[in-house]
Amino acid sequence: MVRFFERRDWLWGFLLIALVFIAYSPVFHAGFVWDDESHLTQNPCIVGPLGLKEVWTSTRAVYYPLVLTTFWVLHKFVGLNPLPYHILNVLMHAGSALLLWRVLRQLGVSGAWLGAALWALHPVMVQSVAWVTELKNTQSCLFYLLSIFWFLKWEEELQSRSGGFPTAARFWSARTSPRFKSGDMSPHSKTASHSFMLALSLLFFVLATLSKPSVVMLPVVLALCMWWRRGRIGWKDAVPLAPFLLISALASVWTIWEQKFHSSAVGPDWAQTWPERFIIAGRAIWFYLAKLVWPNPLIFIYPRWAINPSQLLAYVPLVAVVVGLILLWSLPGKAGRALFFAAAYYVVSLFPVLGFFSVYFFRYSFVSDHFQYLASMGPLALAGAAITEGCRRLALPGRAPGLMPEQRQSAVSLTTGWQSFLLAAISGALLLILCVLTWQQTAVYHDLRSLYTDTLAKNPGCWMAHYNLGIVLRDHGETDQAITHYRQAIELRSGYAEAHYNLARLLAEKGEFNDAINHYEATLAINPVDAEAHNNLGATLFKGDRVDDAIAHYRQALAIQPDYAEASCNLAAALLSRGDMDGAIARYLTCVAVLPDHADAQYNLASALLRKGRIDEAVIHYEKALELLPENADAHVNLGSAFLSKGRVEDAIAQYKEALRLAPENVAAQSNLAWLLATSPDPSLRNGPEAVLLAEQASRSSGGKRPLALRILAAAYAEAGRFSEARATAHEALQAADDQGNVALSDFLRKEIALYESGQPYHKQAR
Repeated sequence: MVRFFERRDWLWGFLLIALVFIAYSPVFHAGFVWDDESHLTQNPCIVGPLGLKEVWTSTRAVYYPLVLTTFWVLHKFVGLNPLPYHILNVLMHAGSALLLWRVLRQLGVSGAWLGAALWALHPVMVQSVAWVTELKNTQSCLFYLLSIFWFLKWEEELQSRSGGFPTAARFWSARTSPRFKSGDMSPHSKTASHSFMLALSLLFFVLATLSKPSVVMLPVVLALCMWWRRGRIGWKDAVPLAPFLLISALASVWTIWEQKFHSSAVGPDWAQTWPERFIIAGRAIWFYLAKLVWPNPLIFIYPRWAINPSQLLAYVPLVAVVVGLILLWSLPGKAGRALFFAAAYYVVSLFPVLGFFSVYFFRYSFVSDHFQYLASMGPLALAGAAITEGCRRLALPGRAPGLMPEQRQSAVSLTTGWQSFLLAAISGALLLILCVLTWQQTAVYHDLRSLYTDTLAKNPGCWMAHYNLGIVLRDHGETDQAITHYRQAIELRSGYAEAHYNLARLLAEKGEFNDAINHYEATLAINPVDAEAHNNLGATLFKGDRVDDAIAHYRQALAIQPDYAEASCNLAAALLSRGDMDGAIARYLTCVAVLPDHADAQYNLASALLRKGRIDEAVIHYEKALELLPENADAHVNLGSAFLSKGRVEDAIAQYKEALRLAPENVAAQSNLAWLLATSPDPSLRNGPEAVLLAEQASRSSGGKRPLALRILAAAYAEAGRFSEARATAHEALQAADDQGNVALSDFLRKEIALYESGQPYHKQAR
């Protein structure tokens, strides 16, 4: 018989796991959502360059280092493939459901399996299971239940030595876990085993706390369990609970500090008065209970309540909670004790998230489904027990007078079969409904677009969802739709600096500079020390030809963040446009020292150095720019000119030819190469026909009227032996130079014309 029940337990366990995996099957095709990036996909402790050391020794771990350790280990094996992370979360949830079933049986709760199944399949749990970051909920819950399990084992052994639990503590009728028999072990072994159970419970509480400190109410929950099983609790019970209370106190202080100083849960969004906090707490308790009874609608971000402490009716929910607990405490009998136990567990477990302490999430809403992940076990276990016991307490015909023993036994068997059928039908229908609802709700968490679209459909006033959907749309190239959502976020929350900033960036990309400037200025009005906003505003002003204003904002960005390399680069470009060559070079040197792979900065620095005559330095930075961006034809041209100024003619020709390979219409490369091929002092490098071809292309591209282009063309004609054309072209160049007042060029042309008239080409003198 024992083996039969053990085998049946395994079947019920597999059924529970199977139902969880079926209900959550859509999540196996889902990706990462919302702050999964900050906790996992872009967390330097997980993906590098930091690691486990920083997880455990710095605030990078926020307040759940054990969860980040789990992420770190899993990332080493599977990278950022979301499927294994979702599988792990579902496994943790299924494991917690199995443990809840066992704990409820330890407590003697009727319908323990049904209570655990109601919790496992309820759609309110979806947010905790389908959202990868909420591994902190599922992992901490697993350790939380393991702690309760071993504590109850420890207490069971303790009570077995003193004659067992009072019968009044039983909750209806349910099969409990087997007791330890005092004759099975020696006194020393029993003592060691007994202490080991308590140590295990304490260890799992520490692991749960390191996963998520919302489990800090466990010592109170353990005290409730002791009261439930014994019907009483005394001061001596504080001794085994003392280490749990110490850990709870330390974790509470740690979490409050983290939320305030690391998560920055300070400011107007968290400035509620104590009357407001009491109102929030009362509403939250009934809100969460209502979602368990009727889980519709379930919203990722619920509307944030407006709290008015001057209205007396606002305090009614909290008063109702207090009065309700008092009434439940005073109810006689087993049912009254059960109702009080479930209600007390529910309120106690919710206490950390009722608003008495500032939580960063309260910026968006005072309630969230994942906040009641642990607390919901109480009411749902009570529901499972009520359904089970209700079916069992049907009138038994076998008790009717006048029935023969055989008839009575037959009637009892018939009624028991009918009760089992009724329980199976009601439970099956209820679990099927919950499975379908959970399956549907899980699909909402498929990706960011579906999550925020669903949120806005149910809560159009959610400014955070508008903003985040704007980011998703921007990443998918849907700029206009992103702009619309950013504007809606700002309309709902005018002081939303991040929305102003992102909107300004998109407007600047579209060329709507004036509107972009307005939103950057709005960002800085809210947060004057935003270095990136100053830098981007400067870049936008620069594009609008407001160079002096741009320089001022670049300088402000650098005053706030002196090592801001991008601002240094932008300031250098602005100074360069103003002719401040020395200032530009200094800023570019600062920029490339921090960002050596910034190709544009390397190129611009090299060009400024070339103009200042610092040729050797220019060559170094041009070569670095071409290492980073080999397709930069202008860099090849300028490097060729630098080589030419150093007398490295062959290297210069090679650079000009490479530039023309990359950009055949590059006028500078055409002109410079044509001049070298026509006038080089080295006969082996000269090529008149090729020089003519290049010079003609350059002259046409420049409109045929530029004196320098005409001079080059004339020299090419002369090198090719076409002196009449050389003379005519040189005279045309001389006229253009005189018209421009370019005396130096005119003098050169007169000397060259004399050569052409005598039938000689112009060649530069060898150095």
